Amino acid sequence: MTKTLSTTRRGFLRASIGTAAGASLVADAGCSRPLVERAEGSAAPQAPTHERVAVSTTVNGEARQLEVHPDDSTLEVVRNELKLTGGKLGCGHGACGACTMQLDGTPVVTCLLPATALEGRSLTTIEGVTKASGGLHPVQKAFMAEDALQCGYCTPGFVVEASAFHDRWRAEHGTREPTRDEVAAALSGHLCRCGAYPQIYAAVQGACAGRFDGALPEVPRYDAREKVTGEAEYTVDVQPEGLLVGKALHSPHAHAVVTKLDWSRALALPGVRGAIELLTESRQVRYAGQQIMALAAVDERTADEALALVEIEYDVRPAAVGMDAARVEGAPIVYPKKGERKHLPNSSEGPLMPEGWSGNVRGPLALFSKHKSQARRAIDHAREEGLAVEGTWRTQVQCHTTLEPHVALAQWEGDDQLTVYLSTQAVTKMSEEIAERWGLRRDAVRVLTQYVGAGLGAKGTLGTEVLIAVELAKVCGAPVIYGLDRRMEIMIGGNRPAAEVEMTLATDAAGKLTGMRSVSYSDSGVAVGGVLGIMHRIIYPEAPRELVDHDVVNHAPPGRPFRGPAGPQAYWALECAVDQVAHERGVDPVELRRGWDPNPARNALYDWVQTLPEWKDRPSPRSDKGRYRRGIGLACGAWFAFVEPKSQIQIDAGPDGIVVSTASQDIGNGTRTIIAKTVAESMGLPMREIEIRIGDSKYVHGPWSAGSRTTSSAVPPAMDAAVQLKDELVHVARKHFGLEGATAGEGGVAHADGLVPWKEVLAVSPPIRVVGRRKRDEGGYFLPEMYGTAVERAVAASLQVIEVEIDTRLGRIWVPRTWAGYGVGRIVAPTLAHSQATGGIVQGISYALYEERRLDPHQGFLLTAGLEDYRVMGIGDVGEIHVHFDETGYEKVRGRQVGLAELVTLAPAAAIGNAVFDATGWRPYELPLRPDRVLQGVRG
Repeated sequence: MTKTLSTTRRGFLRASIGTAAGASLVADAGCSRPLVERAEGSAAPQAPTHERVAVSTTVNGEARQLEVHPDDSTLEVVRNELKLTGGKLGCGHGACGACTMQLDGTPVVTCLLPATALEGRSLTTIEGVTKASGGLHPVQKAFMAEDALQCGYCTPGFVVEASAFHDRWRAEHGTREPTRDEVAAALSGHLCRCGAYPQIYAAVQGACAGRFDGALPEVPRYDAREKVTGEAEYTVDVQPEGLLVGKALHSPHAHAVVTKLDWSRALALPGVRGAIELLTESRQVRYAGQQIMALAAVDERTADEALALVEIEYDVRPAAVGMDAARVEGAPIVYPKKGERKHLPNSSEGPLMPEGWSGNVRGPLALFSKHKSQARRAIDHAREEGLAVEGTWRTQVQCHTTLEPHVALAQWEGDDQLTVYLSTQAVTKMSEEIAERWGLRRDAVRVLTQYVGAGLGAKGTLGTEVLIAVELAKVCGAPVIYGLDRRMEIMIGGNRPAAEVEMTLATDAAGKLTGMRSVSYSDSGVAVGGVLGIMHRIIYPEAPRELVDHDVVNHAPPGRPFRGPAGPQAYWALECAVDQVAHERGVDPVELRRGWDPNPARNALYDWVQTLPEWKDRPSPRSDKGRYRRGIGLACGAWFAFVEPKSQIQIDAGPDGIVVSTASQDIGNGTRTIIAKTVAESMGLPMREIEIRIGDSKYVHGPWSAGSRTTSSAVPPAMDAAVQLKDELVHVARKHFGLEGATAGEGGVAHADGLVPWKEVLAVSPPIRVVGRRKRDEGGYFLPEMYGTAVERAVAASLQVIEVEIDTRLGRIWVPRTWAGYGVGRIVAPTLAHSQATGGIVQGISYALYEERRLDPHQGFLLTAGLEDYRVMGIGDVGEIHVHFDETGYEKVRGRQVGLAELVTLAPAAAIGNAVFDATGWRPYELPLRPDRVLQGVRG
């Protein structure tokens, strides 16, 4: 066998300093060259011979003769053999519905359906739903019109199920509109991680009522058609010729040293092409699920068989799993050597600050404090006067578990040209980091991501899916795809760190906030970077405060940034404490906050909520005395306004039309839509007449999708480019048509005798290329640009009101109604902004009530290993959600818009906690609000 050494892992770790790129790797200062090995022989080994079974079936109305393995699922055969990729693999165990197809007209989950069950039967995929309708099914039209989708990964499954329900309903009930409960029952086996449930309700009800039987109404989302028909191509759908499948071997132990690793038997298996080792020189394992080695084979079954042949032995060490275990005296130290602490995985989106260590505790970091001594004195005085509110609030680990997993497909051309298809939030950033990691020219690396199956923060850095795919592709000389399965996606695919916050608020007799103190401990597993104090700095900013942060490292997978990093944890503690102050002082929670808060955007929201009948006329606390008790709670949030100043938009125009491009991506946030809408409105054209090209790093620099920066970064250069294009076209019109005094008008070139439409001017125009740039904001930025990001001199505002119903017998909490207000300036795409808001609220409620990663406390392996055990909010759990936007303010921000997507996740948990207190008199301090905790609290 020939052993070949590749580029050093040391370079990879250097390239990922200050990011979360190392989050799936062992960060070890003594790392060496990784061992890679190609299977013996120059010719590609053939796949092993497996038993095949003949199956005669009908797929989308066409007779098919298939040869399948007895263990093949229907989904595997449809996607890999028939190349119908609309249906998606989400969970792999029938819990998410992404793979749903119709078998003889009945929806089934095809990840569990044996392909042999197709014999003599008829299968309809999402592609067949469109085909059978002779265009678009009413459900597809409804999903498009109601914006009942975001990233679109789960959408084909929803549409297949909903179309079958629609057809049955119409046959049995005509155009009577089904109730929400009837829709929820029909779609109960489906999950949408983006939280598009309110719009899905509206779409299915409207379709069943016949409102979408006719022509397609106006569609708010640019790429809606591709998503409802299954045409949208995600990284998991890319299938180049000769594609190999990568699989990794994961450690079952939370703390160990690998003493033996022998893959010779695996490489000898027919169909296996190569292997790489992922350990560092120390050969340390620091969390269960850590990748040890990976190999590539001709198909997934062969790769799995090969992994079972790898011989590995461990020296298992004692582990400290979780913050409590890591802080006890004598706990195993995760990073005992100073050198090991230099380049740790980063769970935040910002740079790591130098901090001290005490055992497994990193910190304290008090950087964001303000007048600490004054705050201490105020708190001491308030304690003496009985005017201090104190408590310790705790939150759990929340997993990203996006339905499209972390996945990469790498393909080399020679030794110096690399193409990577990647489910990512940052095509530009990834291409730059890949080029640096492998020592390539920037223009020699191309990163592609046409559609992304959601990105909640963990897909913005260079992870091991890239490392494994690129290294295996190089050693095997063939394209390789590598992605996490659902168990590993939950385990190591990224998580919101758990937190423990000791919060103290001091007031004077009049209720004025005189001091704040928060001492926070973050559990990011083997990662560091948990900083909650900054969230406590940017709200109610006038009072002195001492804000102290710590990381508690332990033998668990690394945390990653998660939508609104540090926000839900921080506001869970702060806003519940504020509510307690209002309760103890006997004052209105809104008036209390108004007295503390100079933020103009949030003050506008205080005005709004005080006109809301449901808040203004709410019952007195603890009015219900029976089994079911309702209460209403309020909480606020604040978020920075981020922007990427170097963002550009390119427009190419001529006889073939208008093409707009930028190296950004659409993770469900609507990047295509906001760019197309901005250019189209500027020119007075329909949005679909503008061709949008994104998801390719070869285009001009575009923003990455993190920190709620996409709209505020992309809209101003899009406006600039549109203005330049109009100027160029006016020049063409003057020259070609002899129009003196012509100017840009609505929909064309205006002149003394009328209007020449843009289409006519483009028909005679030479090729035009313009590049729009984002000009500096008035007054500059709050912080200088770092890592390509600047912070605006503005803070976005949110206010959340939530009604809960508590079953005091079973301990279950339901949220029947929600009202949310946001002050984020001008709304560019109102329908999509509404979807962003409701989706974030759904995720926030899911975080508060359901989601909780559980690890074995001794061995560290995952207990909540699937979407039946790791519970994500479903459609039947969703009540009414009402959204209000206040569009005033932010005059000094270019474009007058600031980020929304992070902001909407911050306050729901705290609002629920305050509503529980309002209903029962029990103040919860720990998330999630599981039934056992609710029963203990209410009865206690």
